Amino acid sequence: MRAPAPGLEPAFEVEARIGALEDHGVTRAGHRRVVPITGGRVTGLFTADILPGGADWQLVRPDGAIEIDTRYSARTADGGHVYIRTFGVRSGRPEVLEALLRGDAVDPSDYYFRLGVRLETSVPALAALEQSVFIASAIREADRVRYAAYRVT
Repeated sequence: MRAPAPGLEPAFEVEARIGALEDHGVTRAGHRRVVPITGGRVTGLFTADILPGGADWQLVRPDGAIEIDTRYSARTADGGHVYIRTFGVRSGRPEVLEALLRGDAVDPSDYYFRLGVRLETSVPALAALEQSVFIASAIREADRVRYAAYRVT
């Protein structure tokens, strides 16, 4: 027997508004940057407003690639919560990454920005979200990150 080949199903889209980057300098783990998440919206398999207070705890690697580690919460219209965590990498030519850091508009095909997405919730109607694996393709803009998430079948 063979394991089934995975596929992708569109699942949800995220638009997360972000605040000013906080440069924490070089730590024992590497060059640490923290980007506050100030709000936003999730639409698709569930709809929710992203709450302020989350952040992306980035590590800039020696090769220039950025390790992504976000944690934030979203609230559904009926008051339920979904905890969202992403992990991934954004990489590209140095001049492209510098343009993104400045907030310049950059064609998403000029850099690589992919995420794994984990969801956690106590909302019974959304419990199935915790039983799937999601991946995403993301875009970095001056004041937001947008991504399309796909359920791995």
